[in-house]
Amino acid sequence: MRFSRYFLPTMKDTPSEAQIVSHRYMLRAGMVRQASAGIYSWLPMGLKVLRNIEQIVREEQNAAGCNEVLMPTIQSADLWRQSGRYDDYGKEMLRITDRHDRDMLFGPTNEELITDIFRREVKSYKDLPLNLYHIQWKFRDEVRPRFGVMRGREFLMKDGYSFDVDKEAAELAYKRVFVSYLRTFRRMGLTAIPMQADTGPIGGDLSHEFLIQADTGESEVFFDSDIVERDVFSADLSKPEAANEAFDYLTSAYARTDETHEQSLYEAQVPEERRRQRRGIEVGHIFYFGTKYSEPLNGLVMNEQGQEVPVHMGSYGIGVSRLVGGIIEASHDERGIIWPEEVAPFHIGLINLKTGDDACDQACEGLYSKLSAGGVETLYDDRKERAGAKFADMDLIGLPWQVVIGPRGLEKDEIEVKNRATGEKEVMSMGAVLNRFLGA
Repeated sequence: MRFSRYFLPTMKDTPSEAQIVSHRYMLRAGMVRQASAGIYSWLPMGLKVLRNIEQIVREEQNAAGCNEVLMPTIQSADLWRQSGRYDDYGKEMLRITDRHDRDMLFGPTNEELITDIFRREVKSYKDLPLNLYHIQWKFRDEVRPRFGVMRGREFLMKDGYSFDVDKEAAELAYKRVFVSYLRTFRRMGLTAIPMQADTGPIGGDLSHEFLIQADTGESEVFFDSDIVERDVFSADLSKPEAANEAFDYLTSAYARTDETHEQSLYEAQVPEERRRQRRGIEVGHIFYFGTKYSEPLNGLVMNEQGQEVPVHMGSYGIGVSRLVGGIIEASHDERGIIWPEEVAPFHIGLINLKTGDDACDQACEGLYSKLSAGGVETLYDDRKERAGAKFADMDLIGLPWQVVIGPRGLEKDEIEVKNRATGEKEVMSMGAVLNRFLGA
């Protein structure tokens, strides 16, 4: 993509309403613009990152044996009345009346609707286990939406739902998702810490939230460094014993600081040299809630003994749009964003230091064409701007690599390659640049 043709409205100054790093940089880097309180339009660069994160989530869900569906944003209030949550959920739920005076709502979550789909189609234990998920926009009418996409009212979320014939099978499904979530976050360049959590309005008696480490996180956590350093993610989750072992290990030693007895337990269990204290941002939450929804909504199956029983369910959420902000909070410096390679909107930022110079234009055009043909996503800064402005914009938007071509360097066949994360620079020939990024 040529910068001159790309809708990327960067900003030099920080908007006054932006209180945290991710909000400031998402506005300055032209990723989003506020439409109303807690609701944002996603501009091209922000949307590319959002889609990259969404795709990683999708690939890991599919690899874990889940089936993708797509449910509507608008739901019938009748289902929520059946479950008992329509009045209990509170003012966060946006309630709507259609032209026929039917009560509707903009879904904040989908337990009721997915149970309705299940009960209409599945009747026997032979069709279980089943795990369905979708990636869809949600709306929760927060009293004080703030911090940009970190706490907005409209957000993109992956929510999945497992269905099993009994508690033992349901808890195994929960453990498999638990480990798959840690794999998902690791692919995004993140280390997630799993924490036991309250179930809230979702319900149930087993729940974990996943926090990524960031200095600006809203929660302070203590954890065993061995949990995040040891590789247990290669376990074959199709085998129950492997899933159980990985889950038991990963939940063996951590604590919140909001309970004195939990911190004391942590200190008793974890050797001092492995104790770590960090702040974290919640980006995922999972629940096992048994028959909380299947009983009132008649989500029944015939078990192996010929008895009709309510299925045991779990639900599993990942804040896809929240992760965009969370990754920035975890990976940035004073100049801007530092994108991990798997979620970056482009792999390379190609900077022409003297647009209009024949030699520079020819070298940049040739390199840009070859990189693009080789499948390397490149943002080519072909603007007639000062070199300083180009460098500042590239640092701000945080692409993993910057390739800089100027007239003086070209005379000696020298091109500068900069790693955005480390700041390290290397001077190499055009052939070496092509070999580095294309392997040819």
